[in-house]
This record gives sequence, C-alpha cells and structure tokens, in this order.
Amino acid sequence: MTDAEQQPLRPLSTDEEALLRELGRVMIVLPRVIDTDMMREQRIPVSEYTTLMHLSEAPHRLMRMSELAAACNLSLSGMTRVVTRLETQGLVARTRCDEDARGWNAVLTDEGLARLEQAWPAHLASARRHVFDHLEGADLARLTQALRRIAT
Repeated sequence: MTDAEQQPLRPLSTDEEALLRELGRVMIVLPRVIDTDMMREQRIPVSEYTTLMHLSEAPHRLMRMSELAAACNLSLSGMTRVVTRLETQGLVARTRCDEDARGWNAVLTDEGLARLEQAWPAHLASARRHVFDHLEGADLARLTQALRRIAT
C-alpha cells in the first residue's frame, strides 16, 4: 500500500496552487527567454552554450556523451545533434572512450573554450535580468536546496 493510499489527499492551498502554476510557467518561459537573448546577442542557442559550459568544467574538458546528455538534460540523440553542430564549427571533437570502444566522448576544443568565454557575458546578463534581479533578499541557498529536493 502506498502513502497516497494510506492518507487522504489534502487539496492544495491557494498559495500552494499559485506556486505550482508559477513554477510550471517558469519552467517553460525561462529557457525560452534566455535562449532568445543568447541567439540575439551571440548567435548561440542555450543548448550549445550549456554543452560548452559543462565540457569546460569537466576534467580534461572531456565527457562521455551519455554523461554530457544527462548534465544538459537532453536525450542522447538530442545531445548527439548538438555535438554534431558544435563539431562542424570546430568547437567540440568526438573521441572513442578508452574504457569502452563502443562509447564516445565529447571534447571541448580551444576554439570551443574561446567561444564559451565570448558568450559568457551575454548568458550572465540574461540570467541576472530574468532570474536573480527578481530574487533580491531571497535565501538562495535554501531555495537551491528546495529545488534540488524537488528535482530528485
């Protein structure tokens, strides 16, 4: 018997319902507005920027494709499409995994790191404008912990 079967469901309060609806709206709107800013200012979609960012933070600027997909919240096929676009621009290279000949790694090139550094100010400005400027005075550490618990 699950917890839901044991305890009667309690309706959401007005505040809980409002939070749930706004959280859903943020999940849809925020990626769109940041992507729009990045495309307008740097001609790089957020999916590519995020891929470059995660690779720049990885040891040796290298990640297994499946791990990179998970870090970027993309399917493996979606990540493959992003990496293919970045490869054609010379920003990422693909190499066979040493541990598993079937697997592939994505590796950030020097050109990719330079492109990330070029795009970073636009991403920072967009994140400040659309998120952090609206959270002044909020306990960011507690908010982060709460969002992490929700996501897991």
